[in-house]
Amino acid sequence: MTTPKKLYIKTYGCQMNVYDSERMSEALSGEGYVPTDSPDDADMILLNTCHIREKAAEKVYSELGRYKGLKAEKPDLKIGVAGCVAQAEGEEIMRRQPMVDLVVGPQSYHRLPELEAKARSGERALDTDFPEEDKFEHLKSRPKASRGPTAFLTVQEGCDKFCAFCVVPYTRGAEVSRPASRVLDEARDLVERGVREITLLGQNVNAYHGAGTDGDWGLARLIYALADIDGLERIRFTTSHPNDMDDDLIEAHANCSKLMPYLHLPVQAGSDKILKRMNRQHTAESYIKLMERLREARPDLHVSGDFIVGFPEETEEDFQDTLNLIKTVKYGSAFSFKYSPRPGTPAAERPQVPEDEKNDRLQRLQALLSQQQRELQDAMVGREVSVLFEKPGRQAGQMVGKSEYLHAVHVTADGLNPGDLRKVRIINSGPNSLSGVLI
Repeated sequence: MTTPKKLYIKTYGCQMNVYDSERMSEALSGEGYVPTDSPDDADMILLNTCHIREKAAEKVYSELGRYKGLKAEKPDLKIGVAGCVAQAEGEEIMRRQPMVDLVVGPQSYHRLPELEAKARSGERALDTDFPEEDKFEHLKSRPKASRGPTAFLTVQEGCDKFCAFCVVPYTRGAEVSRPASRVLDEARDLVERGVREITLLGQNVNAYHGAGTDGDWGLARLIYALADIDGLERIRFTTSHPNDMDDDLIEAHANCSKLMPYLHLPVQAGSDKILKRMNRQHTAESYIKLMERLREARPDLHVSGDFIVGFPEETEEDFQDTLNLIKTVKYGSAFSFKYSPRPGTPAAERPQVPEDEKNDRLQRLQALLSQQQRELQDAMVGREVSVLFEKPGRQAGQMVGKSEYLHAVHVTADGLNPGDLRKVRIINSGPNSLSGVLI
C-alpha cells in the first residue's frame, strides 16, 4: 500500500482563497496527497497568497524564509506559491527564491497535478497564464467526504471595474461567471455532504451572469434556484459592487426567505471627489439611496462595508464626508484600511497623504464603526434569532454558531450538534459575540 503524501496549505486573504485552497487540496488528493496541519511533516507546502494587503510580496518572501531549514533537512520537500502574489510576481519569485519548486496563478489550479509531477521530477514549474478553458470545470470534487454545516461556493471570478487602488483585475482577470447548472450541481453535492448554509463568492459576485437553461441568469435567479434545494437552509453572497445591485436582487432580499438579512456592500469612501478618483463609478448619494431601497425591501437588513482612508489627495473635508456617510447608513461591521500603493495601479502614481494623517483618520473612522457595531449588537439583546451551530465553544457544553445576521452566538445546552438550526433568545452582548439560551 502506497504511503500518502502530506500537503500543507497556508491560506492568506479572502474567502475565495479559502475556497481555492480547498479545491487545490482536492485536485492533489488524486495524486496521493492528504492534508496536514503542520508544515514540519509535509511533503508539499503551498502558500495561497493575497495581493491586497500592504507589502504582500515581502510577507510571502518572509514566510518562505522560514522553510529554508526545513527544505535543507528534507530535500524532497516541494514548496509552491499560489494565488494573487504568484500571478503578479511569478517569475520574480522564481528568481529570488531558488527553493520554490512551483508557482501557479489562480486561473491554473486545475493544472496542479501536472505541475506537481513536473516539480517531483526535479524541474521547476511556473504557470501564471490566463487559459481559455474553464478552471471550474476541471476542479471537480473528489471523494464525498463529509463537510461542516457551512461552505463557500465560487460562482464568479475576476473584475472589470478597475478601481484605481485595486490589483484584482490584473491578478484574477476579467469577470467570468460559472454556468448555473455547475453551481447548482456543486451546491447539491455540498448539501449531500452535510452543508446547510452556502456563501456564494465572487470578486464582484452580484455581476454574476451565468448560462442558465433559458439564457443568462443573474444572481437573483441563481439564488431562487438554490433556494429550491432541499436541505439547503441559508444563502449568503459576497463581495458586491453597488453598481451591480439590480432590481431583481433587491427584490430577492424581500421575497427569498433563505437569503439571509446580511449584506456586505463596500463603498470605500463618502466623498464624491474621492469616489471619482477611485473610479468607483457611483456617488455617495446613489449608494445611500440604494441602501434605502434595500432596507425598504428587508427592514432588518444588517450591512457591512469596506473603507479606505488616506487615498491620494483626500482632504479632511473628504474624510468628514466618509464619516457622515457612515453615520447615515449605520454599519453592523466593517473592514477599514489605510491606503497603501499597489504597483501598477493608477493611484500609486498620485500625490500621497502623509502617514500620520492616515493613522489619525483610521483611528477616528474605526472608533465610529466600533461604536455602531456595539450599538447594533447590544440592540439584539432580548431578540429571538435563528442560529446555525457550527462547532463546540471554549467552555464545557458550549456550542458556537452564527445568527442570520452573521453574529457569532454562544449557547450552553445539552444535545446541541454542529449543523443544528435552532431558535435562540439573546441574553448578553459581548465585545465580538452574543450569548443566548435555546427557546
